[in-house]
Amino acid sequence: MELIRPKTEILTVIEQYSDTLYKIALSYTRCPATAEDILQDTFLKYMQTPLKFENEEHKKAWLIHVAINECKKFHRLFWNSRRIPLEDIYSFELPEHHEIFYSVMKLPKKYRIVIHLYYYEELSVKEISTILNQKENTVLSWLHRARKILKEDMEVEDEHR
Repeated sequence: MELIRPKTEILTVIEQYSDTLYKIALSYTRCPATAEDILQDTFLKYMQTPLKFENEEHKKAWLIHVAINECKKFHRLFWNSRRIPLEDIYSFELPEHHEIFYSVMKLPKKYRIVIHLYYYEELSVKEISTILNQKENTVLSWLHRARKILKEDMEVEDEHR
């Protein structure tokens, strides 16, 4: 493997974006080991790309796009069904955080990822549409539907208490 970028730049990018990309991969795959593999593959692609980035936002969007593509590639593999239950990974101080997290994780993939990118990564609808290669109106629809599902799910949870 030939590195196109200087090692200091690579280390800076890894330090800066590891957490974000890991969370996105975990949201997609629901498996920590797979999320780590996707993170590694994403950074390998970064190290090898000759692409010149316009700015930090462009670099971040490119990394997220690559990570999502790696997640999609993973889901096409036949052995991807081996997963660790999320209860074995996360613990929450407040019960509300636990309920919200699990409600989000129950969403279909396309809704989960837009919720994550919008609320946790604080990306705009325009940025998300670029990363996911979807129209802005599609992203807005997915956000709307995801919020509606989450609201219904949380109302059901409230009724069961």
